[in-house]
Amino acid sequence: MAEKKRFTFIDEFRGLIGVMMALGHSNYYFNSAWLSLDPLDPFFDNLPQFLLRYMGYLCAPGFLMMNGAMIYYVFWRRLKNGESTWSARWGFIQRGLFLIVVQLVWVNASWSGFSRLRLGHFGIIATIGTSMLILIWIITWKWQWRALTAAVLFLVHPLLLKIPYDMDGPAHYLMQFFVDSGNFNKYPVLPWLALAIVGSVMAHFWFEAWSDPDKRARNTVLTGLSLIGLAYLVRFGQGFGNIFAWDTFFSYSFFLVQKYPPSLAHQLWLSGTVIFLVGVFSYVDQRSPILRPLAKVGRVPLFFYAVHIPILAIFSKRLGFFYHEGGVKESLIGWVVLLAVMYPLAIWFGGIKKRSRAWIIRMI
Repeated sequence: MAEKKRFTFIDEFRGLIGVMMALGHSNYYFNSAWLSLDPLDPFFDNLPQFLLRYMGYLCAPGFLMMNGAMIYYVFWRRLKNGESTWSARWGFIQRGLFLIVVQLVWVNASWSGFSRLRLGHFGIIATIGTSMLILIWIITWKWQWRALTAAVLFLVHPLLLKIPYDMDGPAHYLMQFFVDSGNFNKYPVLPWLALAIVGSVMAHFWFEAWSDPDKRARNTVLTGLSLIGLAYLVRFGQGFGNIFAWDTFFSYSFFLVQKYPPSLAHQLWLSGTVIFLVGVFSYVDQRSPILRPLAKVGRVPLFFYAVHIPILAIFSKRLGFFYHEGGVKESLIGWVVLLAVMYPLAIWFGGIKKRSRAWIIRMI
């Protein structure tokens, strides 16, 4: 039987993403900048506001790539433990469908503090679930074919964005489900699926080919830097692969690669950054326990996501405490208080998940 092993550096990195996401959401509820900020076309008037918003760009790519990596690892571990291919896939099919239901029923309503249901919105958790439902059918492909598939999706997506459609007609559901961003869905499946596939490709190297920890850390950092370098080349071109143009090198506009929907520059830049940071975390984890507290959050990412949003929404939006009234300082204070509440809850639920065999607990 294949030994069940936790790769702590993955949990630590997922924990970092969760903590950063909490800061981004605290910013959303407490920062008055959102009274005029359009997430589809953002602008910033100072460096602190820019950094507070920009650091959240890492979260969605990080979650998609880590999800793809863990699908690869868990799928092959189950096969080594004697499960059939269908049985291993069925577990992920259930989880993918569960994530879609969680988005539609829980997450959408949680943003308003459960003041209303919003079943007609398809968000990031549903996109992760849909990506899982697709990725599980190609997870047996060799890593070269999966890498080629991700590259094709990267390169074709900018062309698909040129397809005209009526924003008010039924076609917008199909376009925003797969390609474009809008009120129905800010996270179209095809470009975000590509990041999940990249994560599954990297998993081959993290968990198999680069078994030596030092080699894994070194090669991961170099891979991440290579993708960031490619992103710079695409960004300098200001043509194919860019949606937002930039005016001055190293200006806000240069770094503000389009996220909704993601441009090719975004895909390369953020996937490279994720891979680079995973390499750094792998290196540090071998030498110090300093990052281990993040693993408590990283082991229960869905629980952390699904609970911290309604806490913010009920306190701020429903009860009226500083909703869109503050700035950077208020966002940071709200974040610290939120983590003080959520961290012990993450530890508590992590213990339950470790002990429980209940289906619903395993899905969360």
